[in-house]
Amino acid sequence: MTKDLSTPTAATGTQRASARDHEGKPLPRARRVAVPDLTWLPPALLALGIGLWALALPGIDFRTMDDYGLLDRLPALFYVSLLVLTAGFLVSLRRAGTSPGWPLAHCVALLVALKAPPAVLYDSVRYPWASKHDAVVGTILGAGELRPDAALSGNMSAYDQWPGFFTLNAALVRAFGVESTAAYLNWAPIVLGLITLPVLVLIYRTFTEDWRLVWTAVWIFQLANWVGQDYLAPQGFAYVLHLTVLAVVLRHFVRPGSAGRLRDRAYLDPAAATVPPPTALRQRAVCVVILAPLIVAINAAHQLTPVMLCAALFALNLTRRYRNYGLLVVAGLLMLAWDLTMGRPLFLETLGTLRDSIGRLTENSRAGYAGQLTGPGPELAGQAGIVMALAVVLLAGIAVVGRRRLTRSALPLLLVSIAPVPLFAVNDYGGEMLFRVYLFGLPGAAFFAAAALVPAVAGTHRSRVRLVRRRTAAVALPVVLVALTAGFLPAYYGKDAMYYTPPAETKLVTRAIDRLPQGGLVLATSGSFPQALHRYDQVEHWFFAEQELPENKKMLVDPARYLDERIPPGTTAHVVLTRTQDIYTAGEGLLPPGGFAILRDRLKASPLFTTVEEHPYGIVLAYTPKSTKPSATTGGAP
Repeated sequence: MTKDLSTPTAATGTQRASARDHEGKPLPRARRVAVPDLTWLPPALLALGIGLWALALPGIDFRTMDDYGLLDRLPALFYVSLLVLTAGFLVSLRRAGTSPGWPLAHCVALLVALKAPPAVLYDSVRYPWASKHDAVVGTILGAGELRPDAALSGNMSAYDQWPGFFTLNAALVRAFGVESTAAYLNWAPIVLGLITLPVLVLIYRTFTEDWRLVWTAVWIFQLANWVGQDYLAPQGFAYVLHLTVLAVVLRHFVRPGSAGRLRDRAYLDPAAATVPPPTALRQRAVCVVILAPLIVAINAAHQLTPVMLCAALFALNLTRRYRNYGLLVVAGLLMLAWDLTMGRPLFLETLGTLRDSIGRLTENSRAGYAGQLTGPGPELAGQAGIVMALAVVLLAGIAVVGRRRLTRSALPLLLVSIAPVPLFAVNDYGGEMLFRVYLFGLPGAAFFAAAALVPAVAGTHRSRVRLVRRRTAAVALPVVLVALTAGFLPAYYGKDAMYYTPPAETKLVTRAIDRLPQGGLVLATSGSFPQALHRYDQVEHWFFAEQELPENKKMLVDPARYLDERIPPGTTAHVVLTRTQDIYTAGEGLLPPGGFAILRDRLKASPLFTTVEEHPYGIVLAYTPKSTKPSATTGGAP
C-alpha cells in the first residue's frame, strides 16, 4: 500500500501549530499535495518505446550502408525509442523492490531493441565469418563424423577438436527441420542474451538485496556488451555455461564459519546481502558432481573459456569464504584431459608458440589481426569501444573505493572480474585477448559500476553527505545510462558495412568454390566474407592478405607474380575477390587505401589469371599458369 504523504507526523503537526508570524499570529498550515501514483507509467513507457522501435525498423536502409555502417542508417525514431525505454526503466526502478517485473521487462526490451534489428532486417548472415560455423555444422550432418587429427584448411581442424557447440547445433537443425543454422543464426544474440539475463540476476542477488542495484547492473551489462561475441559461435555458448558455473559456486560453495561479520547487518553496506548459508563438505561434493557435466560441455565447446573458468575458480580460492580446492582441481583435470586427447594437435601447437608470446603485454593486448582500424566507421567504433570500457572500469573503481563495505561483501565478484587480466601476459589469442578479457570481466565490472550510480537504500541515518550523494545519483544515473547507450551504437553498429553481405555475393562465392575439384585452392584477401570456408574439408583456403601491412604493400607491386610464386605446382586455384573483402581489408588496415582496387585490377590484367565471373559485388579469377613451375616458393599457401 502506498504511504499517504499528506498525513503529517505528530512532531510536524506540533511545529506547525506553534509557528507564528512576526505579529504573533499563527501561520496557516501549508497544504501538502499527495504524490501521484505512477504505477501506470512504466508499462506505458514500455509500450511506447517498443511501438516507436517497431515503427522505426522499416526506415532502416541497411542495403546502402557506407562509412558509418548501420549507425547513420538508423532513423531518429529509433534513437527516440531507446530514450523512451531508458526513461521507463528509470521510473520502474522506483518500485523495483515490490515490482521487479517491470525492470525485467524493460531489460528484455532493451536487449531486443539493441540487437534484434539485424535479425529482423538482414537477408543474409550478420558477421560473414559466422558462415564458417554453419559450414562445420553442415559437414557434421553430411559426413556424420569428426576428424580431430586431420589438418583441415583454414585452421578448421580446431573445430573438430572442440565440437560440442557444433554437434548441438547439428541436433537443433535436425530438430527444427531447417536446412542449416543460417535459418536462426542472426537470432543468437537475442537467445543467448535471454539465457544470460537470469544467470546475471542470480549472481547479483548473491551480493545485494537492492533490486535497483541488480537491474541497473543488468542494464549496464547489456549496454557495455558491445564486443560482438554473442553471435552463433562457441564463445557465446561457453560463456553462458561459464557464468552458470560461477553462479552455483557463489551461492552454494560457502565454507562453514567463513562469513565472520559479513552476516551482521550493522557491518554491511545497506544494499549488501548477507553471505549465503554455508554448505558442508558433502553438499559441496554433490555440487561438484552436478557441475562436472557443465564443465565438460565448456571444454567440448571452446578452447579459451575453460582457462578463464580455472582462473576465476583460482581467484575465488584466494578468499577464505570460497577456499574449496576440489572444484578447481576437477576443472583443471577436465581441461587438461580434453587438451591432451581431443584437442591435442592444437594444444601442442599453442604450447609451441608460448615461448614467443609470454610476457609480451603490449603485443598480447593489441586488438585485431594486423594493421589499424581505418575509415570513419571503424575508427569511431574502435574509439567508442575504448571509451565504453574505460567508463565502466572508472565507475566500478569509484564504487570499489567509495563503498568499501559493499566491496568487502562482494569481494569474490571483484576477484572473478580481475582474474582474466593476467592472461595478457600469456598469449594474444589471435588479436582477440583484449576483447575476451573485457568480456569475462564485464559481469563484475557492471555490478560495481551500478553501485557507483545507485545510492544506498533508505533507512539509514541521514546526513548532508548522504543527501548530496543521493541527489548526485539522481542526475548521474540517467546521464550515464544515456551516454552508455550513445556509446553502444557506434561500437556495435559502426562497422556493419563489413558485417552485412548481399545474398548475391554469397551465391557468387558458393558457385566459385563448388567449381573447384577436391584438393583445389581458394585464394582471397581475408576470411571475412560469406561462405569463405565452404567445403573446407575438400578444398584448401589461402587468405593471402592476413599478414602485416608492409608485406602486403610488397605484394601489391606485382600481385600476380606474388601469388604465382606461392601456389603449389599443378594446383587448380581460383581467386575470389568480393565487396565484403574490400570493405574489411580497408577497415581493418590490412591493405593501404585503394589497395584492394589495385589488387583486383592487376590480377584481372595479368595473363596468369582469367576472369570466370564478374559482378558489381565480386569477381572470380582462375589461375592459368603458362608453364609448369619446378617448385613452389617456401612460405606460400597452406
